[in-house]
Amino acid sequence: MSTTTVKASKPNIGVFTNPEHDLWISDAAPSLEAVQTASELREGQVTIAIRSTGICGSDIHFWKHGNIGPMIVCASHILGHESAGEVIAAHPSVTSLKPGDRVAVEPQVICNECEPCLTGRYNGCEKVDFLSTPPVAGLLRRYVNHPAVWCHKIGDMSYEEGAMLEPLSVALAGLQRAGVRLGDAVLVCGAGPIGLITAICAKAAGASPIVITDIDEGRLKFAREVLGDGVGVRTFKVERQSAEDAAKRIVEEGFGGVEPAVALECTGVESSIAAAIWAVKFGGKVFVIGVGKDEIQIPFMRASVREVDLQFQYRYCNTWPRAIRLVQNGVVDLNKLVTHRFKLEEALKAFETAADPKTGAIKVQIQSLD
Repeated sequence: MSTTTVKASKPNIGVFTNPEHDLWISDAAPSLEAVQTASELREGQVTIAIRSTGICGSDIHFWKHGNIGPMIVCASHILGHESAGEVIAAHPSVTSLKPGDRVAVEPQVICNECEPCLTGRYNGCEKVDFLSTPPVAGLLRRYVNHPAVWCHKIGDMSYEEGAMLEPLSVALAGLQRAGVRLGDAVLVCGAGPIGLITAICAKAAGASPIVITDIDEGRLKFAREVLGDGVGVRTFKVERQSAEDAAKRIVEEGFGGVEPAVALECTGVESSIAAAIWAVKFGGKVFVIGVGKDEIQIPFMRASVREVDLQFQYRYCNTWPRAIRLVQNGVVDLNKLVTHRFKLEEALKAFETAADPKTGAIKVQIQSLD
């Protein structure tokens, strides 16, 4: 049986970091199986020419800090997990994809044996290989092999939109588990990429009113441009004050005295989580999407006497088909969130731009073409 393949025309390079917090571009092929030919494909795999990759806050964190909780950069490590590209080779066992297909890459490989996998919550897989989480190499390279089952066809969707399906999946998982309903007053904490996408999804789901908060007026201005500012959606700048006082101002000035039913916390910052707990109504929910420190303090008795549900999220599962439908049918539009674009060869500048608040970057995309 022969393997179907399209020849890759450029060297396979990737974007690396290490425990010393260096960042560099180098050959990604020798030890990381990012091959340019189909001869090394395993059963069920395809080779993808990565066309567009978004820089995530976790990429910056692995570069700058070397870890996120127990996930530690211990050696040279390829970054990136928000990617879309073109299939250029397929193992003979693959029947669902062929060269030329445009796909978004769901960046994980699961064991299909543990309880989370067998009960459909595979984001909790005990043996998951999640691309870009050390020691598993990420997608910021020209070519990568990946199981076809985790490559989702995107039709004529742009590669840039395909790359945005990963953060959209984060938002969709959050809204589903938080149980946001039509007409719910919703607080979205944080106007970064995940906060903005979450607010866009909450608006599409019929939440009203929505208040999105941040400490950065520049990000709030961007949020108003993307979401509109007025009936149904408002922005609110959080001042440096106690969590209780911040919550009172959010409820009174942001919601007009209405306590939100759900707070979607997208920063992971202790003070923001605390303010969300103070803000929600009796029996309300604070759903934490953001990633923060190993340990934090929360207003325990406020949550207790108000019966506030505090929930957390870890990645996503079973979201990609829905995300694709939402984009293809125009229910959500994420194009405005891409503020900067760079070639793969300019990746160092791309990371510097994404890491510098002064640039006003929301979502930085790195693009590669043969």
